[in-house]
Order: sequence, then C-alpha cells, then structure tokens
Amino acid sequence: MRRGRRPKWMINIGKERIDILFKLADNEFSRHPERSHRYVKLARNISTKYNIKMPLQWKRRFCKNCYKFLKPGQNCKVRLSKGEVHLKCLECGQMMRVPYVKEKKEKRRSKIESYLIQKRANE
Repeated sequence: MRRGRRPKWMINIGKERIDILFKLADNEFSRHPERSHRYVKLARNISTKYNIKMPLQWKRRFCKNCYKFLKPGQNCKVRLSKGEVHLKCLECGQMMRVPYVKEKKEKRRSKIESYLIQKRANE
C-alpha cells in the first residue's frame, strides 16, 4: 500500500457512501435502531480509512462517546443555552455542546440593516 493521501475519486466515493449510510440510518431509526447504529459505525470506519472529515450535517447526528445515531426527541435531548446547543445522549448520558454564534451574529446584522433601511426611508 502506498503512503499519503488517497486519490480524489476514492475520496469522492467515500463521501458518497458516508452520506448514503447516514440517510439510511435516519430512515431506519424508528423501526430498527440497532441497524442505524451499525450504519453510523460503518460511516465512521469509511471516514477513518480514507482520511475524510465527517460532513458537518452528519457530525452532530451521532454521539461522540458511544457512537450511536442521535434522533432528537427519541434518544437525545436538545436544549439551547447562552449561545450553545446542548445535545444530551440518552444512551450513555454524554453532553455535547455546540456553539451557534454565527447564527446570532447574522440575526443581529439583519436587525441593524432593517433598522437603517427604515431610518433612511423616514428621512
């Protein structure tokens, strides 16, 4: 086996497979939760084998401690607190904290822009 990074076509196939596995895990969770946990395990193996970063949309859908698929409201709790999203896995009790500062900044900017537009219209 040669050393270094994999070819681009292998990385693209790996990303597609990861995406397919997470979609299957999302669809199968209500009927077969163990199967969806297995899909997450397979996706993680692909990402480590091909040295691919897990896409952001799927990175927050599994527990970083027990590596189980998380479905909000069924096996995880989601809470908002002081600019953070708190995800609690009900399988192992692990708490994950994810900041959402960008969204708050965008909301603040849009408020300021709308205020300035109204101010200019009144003048």
